[in-house]
Amino acid sequence: QVQLVESGGGSVEPGGSLTLACAASGRTFPIYAIGWHRQAPGKEREFVGAISWGGSPTYYVDSVKGRFTISRDDAKNMAYLQMNNLKPEDTATYYCAASDGSTWTKGRDYDYWGQGTQVTVSS
Repeated sequence: QVQLVESGGGSVEPGGSLTLACAASGRTFPIYAIGWHRQAPGKEREFVGAISWGGSPTYYVDSVKGRFTISRDDAKNMAYLQMNNLKPEDTATYYCAASDGSTWTKGRDYDYWGQGTQVTVSS
């Protein structure tokens, strides 16, 4: 089992950047794929992207491809979501989650979730 805590959220103007961090507990962190998800007010939770165990490959949904980058540092039990060129439609609560299964490109693949961190993009 793994426990996750997100940090790094905040408010930024359109075109700005933020980097979210996901801190994990447990020595088994390297075996998990880590996914980032978001939920905007009044909308369903949306899968954003993920990174496999070992750091490769990564996967992104089309709406963030080229703007968001997911990375991980297994020595520190950390994962990151770097977000560039942020848009108002990126406003949401962002969650990191862990999957120990063979699939990790959909929200339903994830069993362990953090509490979320708010990102607001507004001028």
